[in-house]
Parts: sequence; structure tokens; C-alpha cells
Amino acid sequence: MRREEKDVIIDDLAQRIANAKHFYLTDISNLNAEQTSNLRRKCFEKEIQLLVVKNTLLRKALERSNVDYAPLYDVLKDSTSIMFTESNSMPAKLIKEFRKKHDRPILKAAWVEESIYIGDTQLDALSSIKSKEELIGDVLMLLQSPMKGLLSAISAPGRNLAGALKTLSEKE
Repeated sequence: MRREEKDVIIDDLAQRIANAKHFYLTDISNLNAEQTSNLRRKCFEKEIQLLVVKNTLLRKALERSNVDYAPLYDVLKDSTSIMFTESNSMPAKLIKEFRKKHDRPILKAAWVEESIYIGDTQLDALSSIKSKEELIGDVLMLLQSPMKGLLSAISAPGRNLAGALKTLSEKE
């Protein structure tokens, strides 16, 4: 591959990394063609973009970024695939589901919510991360709960009094 071609690939990767909210580095080697096709299909269904990349080109693309990706450099060995996604936990859930039948993909590292996760042992933690919108919804529910309790407590005596008056009026 000529230098110009490599520069184009590095620039494209750097642009994708800069625009990506989250990405996962995985190892999908040892999957046969059918298994790889199934993985790609599942990625497409979940709106995850899967690319197989050369480690040296990926490292140069990461180095061009304004973000410090230095902890990721150590995992750039053997075969590397990168999953770009808008959802922070969807690739982890997909990997867990796919590994019920296969031994790959192996999670090498992930860049999620501006944090770096290294190693396959982080898969459970990544699959349980809530999105920003889910966390905001949880906080709103927690804020509403005391108000609902207060309104219920305030209106309870009126309901009790109305119920007692209705019972008395029904008696002869």
C-alpha cells in the first residue's frame, strides 16, 4: 500500500473517531466467513458500524486526535476491529449475546462516555451503563416521587372525610 493510500485511510479513521460518541476495539479473528457475516448483520441491525483495521493505521489515527488515547495503544496487537456506535452499551450487549454461541469477539478496549475501559473483563460493566437520557429520566423520577407522596398525603384527609360522609349518608 502506498503512502498516499495510508494517509487517506488514517484521515478517514481519525475523522470517524473524532465524530464517534463511543467506540469499542475488539478481536474477531478465528470467526469463519459465516460467523463474521452474522456478526456484521447483527451490528447493522443495532446501528453499529464494524470495521477491521490495521493496528498501525489505527494508532496513527488515534494520535492525530485531540483526546489522549494513550492507554489504548497497548491493546493494538493481533487482529483489531473497531465498532462505532451512538449507543454506549449496545456493542457490549451485542458481544455478550454473540458469545453465547461463539468464543469471539473479544473486547480489547472501549471508549465510552469519555472514559476508557480496558480488557474483556469490563464487558459486564459496559453492558450495564445507562445512557445520559436514561440517567436524566431516573433523576426526574426521583425528584417527582417526594412531590407525589406529598400531594397524596395532602389530599388523603379530604378523601377520608368524603368517604366517611358517604358511608354515614347511606346509613338510615
